Amino acid sequence: MKTLIKNIKRLVGTQDPRSPLRGSELAMLPALDDAFLLIEDGVISDFGTMQQFEADRSYEPPQVINATGRFVLPAWVDSHTHLVFAGSREEEMVDKIRGFSYAEIAARGGGILNSASRLHATSEDQLFISAWERIREIASMGTGAVEIKSGYGLTVEDELKILRVIKKLKQRSSLPIRSTFLGAHTYPATFKDDHEGYICQIIEDMLPVIAADGLADYIDVFCEQGFFSPEETERICRAGMYHGLKPRIHANQLNLSGGVQVGVKLGAISVDHLETMDDDAIGTLAHSDTIGTLLPNAAFFLRMPFQPARQLIDAGCAVALASDYNPGSAPSGNMNLVVSMACIQMKMLPEEAVNAATVNGAFALEWGSQLGSIAKGKKANLIITKPIPSLAWLPYSFGRTAIDTVLIQGEPIISGK
Repeated sequence: MKTLIKNIKRLVGTQDPRSPLRGSELAMLPALDDAFLLIEDGVISDFGTMQQFEADRSYEPPQVINATGRFVLPAWVDSHTHLVFAGSREEEMVDKIRGFSYAEIAARGGGILNSASRLHATSEDQLFISAWERIREIASMGTGAVEIKSGYGLTVEDELKILRVIKKLKQRSSLPIRSTFLGAHTYPATFKDDHEGYICQIIEDMLPVIAADGLADYIDVFCEQGFFSPEETERICRAGMYHGLKPRIHANQLNLSGGVQVGVKLGAISVDHLETMDDDAIGTLAHSDTIGTLLPNAAFFLRMPFQPARQLIDAGCAVALASDYNPGSAPSGNMNLVVSMACIQMKMLPEEAVNAATVNGAFALEWGSQLGSIAKGKKANLIITKPIPSLAWLPYSFGRTAIDTVLIQGEPIISGK
């Protein structure tokens, strides 16, 4: 099947980098005006200017999309989510408005343990149905690939249940999906005073089954004061690495936790959150191959300072943007809003934000050769906008959808017409 997109006002992201963009590279977003793009069997087979197309071709494929006045860009790559969960937690938002702290909410049965309790009472089929709807939701808003973590199970049975749901999503969804084991999200109530016992359960009871059944691509740990120390994080990650799972770390969200340093030491694919950074953490990340994934949704929802994106970029760090979609601290998978907040609150240029949410997100999932930019042979996971005046209009017009059509492997999944 061939599809031609013609008369594109601007084709954005016409690049094929071999590594994540960093420093001044992040602001470079090649584009073509008055362009065409040809899709064959779900991948980009050719692109260029309309002048080139009209000079070289005397036919049009059976399926033609007229993109007059519209931008075409790579679909978002959301490299950090927790979208398999049971139930919402809006009552905790109200508690925060009333002045309760995170610790007070947790002491009353809220927080991660609240989600774990609800998930325990939810069947695998019910979890799949709700997660499937969220996958459809984020795809309709332009997400063309996603990472999904476990971490709301906190028992052998329930962590495996989440990972099985993610595996089913991989098998049935046209979106590329990566799976991450986050059993080390917090300590379950039964191990409140026996942290060593829970760590042993992760290493001895969970990881061998996860590896044997092929349930995860990565291992993650919440490295934070009151959760898992850098030493515990390294121990758990190395156990995962023994079973073939590559590490990615929840790092430096609430405190200078040492998560960045341990992530770089382990060669982690990414260290994520980074709300709390100092010169040492920034320098360590800048001189590594590890990607710093910024999650402005969580900072916004928790009323925390946003990540120091400008300092990270100017220091030469490779940064990605992701949604952190979860019921407790980021109940939205809208990557368009993420891009807007990155520009408005974190002072990223529109070009930097788009690159961070596409090509660098793809590298954060080890899909840089397949996704995240406009290049021959890459998957045709694309956003076609409504008629818009400029690239900057995307972050500028927060709260309004600029998307007309989303293509996943060349097939439209939604249209605003």
